[in-house]
Amino acid sequence: MKRSLIALALAALLPLSAHADDKLSYTYVEGNYISTDSDGGLDGDGFGLRGSYEFGDSGFYGFGGYSQVDIDGTSISADTTDFGLGYAHSIGDNADLIAEIGHTRSDIEIAKLDGFRTSVGVRGSFTDQLEGSLKANYYDGNDFNGDFSGTVGMQYKFSQTWGVTGDAEFGDNGETYTLGLRASF
Repeated sequence: MKRSLIALALAALLPLSAHADDKLSYTYVEGNYISTDSDGGLDGDGFGLRGSYEFGDSGFYGFGGYSQVDIDGTSISADTTDFGLGYAHSIGDNADLIAEIGHTRSDIEIAKLDGFRTSVGVRGSFTDQLEGSLKANYYDGNDFNGDFSGTVGMQYKFSQTWGVTGDAEFGDNGETYTLGLRASF
């Protein structure tokens, strides 16, 4: 009887120990709907693709993305590409401190804007299905003045691979909202 109780107790603890060993995935592909609300009155919506690839157990990952946003009431669209390098450092069983640096280029029919983004933040799992992130960002470049923004993100996982994501970025020049479907590997 004691052996079966001990075996049952150990079996009940297995999912908890497996969850404690889970680490956040930095390898994924994602498709997004994007909505922008600019302080200058240039609101728009569009689509985007983004992804990330983790380089083994080093903590480093590469990321990139493409988006196209059509400005409401005009025939103008903004095509934006970004790519960069990030680093995730574990600060707990299910939480990472992250730092990123990347290049951003926006091609608008009337101008091309090149710049860089640096970000620092945290990312963590609240449950097996729910993740959250919080980042502070700084954008700067030759074509525009520096700007700080903050990003809040969530992911609800349907399975180990599939999840729904949502992000909101708030800055001096407006807000950007994304809603997406992510495949994590």
